[in-house]
Amino acid sequence: MKKKISLQVKCPHCRESLMDEENLLSDYPSIRLNIVTPEDRGTINLCSLFECFDHYSNIDIKTNTIVDFYCPKCNQELTVKEECKLCGAPMVSFVLKAGGRVSICSRKGCSNHYLTFQDLTQELSRFYNEYEL
Repeated sequence: MKKKISLQVKCPHCRESLMDEENLLSDYPSIRLNIVTPEDRGTINLCSLFECFDHYSNIDIKTNTIVDFYCPKCNQELTVKEECKLCGAPMVSFVLKAGGRVSICSRKGCSNHYLTFQDLTQELSRFYNEYEL
């Protein structure tokens, strides 16, 4: 059976936690963000489980819409200068509490996401210890 890994993330700008302990998805704290679409602005909660794409938002987001994501604490944009290798939309990046980063595609319906580590040995070791792998 595959182990569930709930990624604990924080803002790359202010380093504050993005975790929402009160609003669970798949029985784990969700990742709460401010969002802007061409039609509206609101909030979204993303599932924190790696490879889970569940989410809920207080606004309607049409499939294929590119969404701008912002930190709810410092309101800095979380988009990075990298395009999704699957659909070409901008990528969004968060800092992992255990070290490294997780990146997701900003296009609703695209499933591209991945983890990266700067200092592979140190951050991967911390990641394995944090998630007891």
